[in-house]
Amino acid sequence: MTISDKSIKLLWSNAAGRCSFPGCNMRLTVEHAAETDPYTLGEMAHIKGKNPGSNRYDSNQSSEERDLYQNLILLCPNHHTEIDKPENESKYSVGWLMDAKSKHEHWVISALTEEKITTIDQLKNNIARLLADNHQAWSKYGPTSRLALQNPNSDSLHQLWTSERLSTIVPNNRAIAKLLNTHRMLFIPSEQSIVSKFMSHAKSYELWVSDDIPYQAVERFPVEFDALIRG
Repeated sequence: MTISDKSIKLLWSNAAGRCSFPGCNMRLTVEHAAETDPYTLGEMAHIKGKNPGSNRYDSNQSSEERDLYQNLILLCPNHHTEIDKPENESKYSVGWLMDAKSKHEHWVISALTEEKITTIDQLKNNIARLLADNHQAWSKYGPTSRLALQNPNSDSLHQLWTSERLSTIVPNNRAIAKLLNTHRMLFIPSEQSIVSKFMSHAKSYELWVSDDIPYQAVERFPVEFDALIRG
């Protein structure tokens, strides 16, 4: 078995493209240098080992179960190596890794939405920051970016854009949706339809992550929402 696209998308988006090892949080998308293309560092490590003899291998687990999202944790190369050293098997147990993954994914969403909000200006400022990060990812690696136009057939660039969608745009959309759901009453009635358009856009992104629709079916970002938030 191989890791499915759905499991890859869930893993990268829930971890926000960062190493899940406690205290690391290393961003796993690397900016390009003059002599190289951008690339990703993330490694999808198995919590219960993939092969007989590997750390935490469970003979009762099916080959399909081994490659599911539930049995994977996103790590940087150093920490992937660390957890799989034979002498560290008892230190980094299945339970330890499950707990580390859960805490990291909880940190992702809480870190993006932790500020207390009581006014519409505070809400807009928080959302504007997340939108700016999304726009930067689109501008750098999206289909109309300079890199994409210069390298139209680059598989590595396509993979990088996919990882940016998963590690930046999806978590940020989730955070924005959470903020909107919590503080939607701060918008006046005439703005509610614009908010709804963004929520529909964000929901379609989630359907893509869940493999329920192809990326081409994701609803386009409503530009009027950007105008509402950033003026």
